[in-house]
Amino acid sequence: MPIAFRIMTVCTGNICRSPMAEVVLRDRFERAGLGDVVAVDSTGVSGEEAGNGIDPRARWALDARGYPVPEHRARRVLPGELFERDLVLAATSAQVRRLSALVAEAGRDRAGEPGRIALIRTFDPGLTGRSGLDLDDPWSGTPRDFELCLDQIEASADGVLGQIGELLGSSREVSAVGPTDSGADSYPTAGTDARDT
Repeated sequence: MPIAFRIMTVCTGNICRSPMAEVVLRDRFERAGLGDVVAVDSTGVSGEEAGNGIDPRARWALDARGYPVPEHRARRVLPGELFERDLVLAATSAQVRRLSALVAEAGRDRAGEPGRIALIRTFDPGLTGRSGLDLDDPWSGTPRDFELCLDQIEASADGVLGQIGELLGSSREVSAVGPTDSGADSYPTAGTDARDT
């Protein structure tokens, strides 16, 4: 069966948050019987970790909850990939801005529309409002911080599965997908923070 929907998760270096989210989302779609029509991959906005594997603490947190962790090599997002995905889920609002800037730069030379760029935590049904939605960065923390980050990812993944599952089971257009109140439209389309460059 052909892939009907493509998702990319994005963090800074692609060794902690985005590969964890990739693993959890793949698991959710597999369990829902949608693993053959929804593809999930991950990248980072920085190339600082390019070629490195998933952080051992991230692997440990995933293993402890029974997730299979495939071989992973960190890589930096390419602007063209943002036009090849239907949904791009960033860990932080700074990364949303960086990805939006990449789209703006690449859009001058590309036909077609990019996928929707949103914060992954906007899909967490337990959260309300538009502030405090960045996914906590566990990189400089303890193994417990990785567990807490995984908690946030799991809560968000359930929301992603619910909306994408509903979308694939309906006749709505793919471009309409997104959290009900993501606030994504309020983010500037350019700018980075110090760690995102």
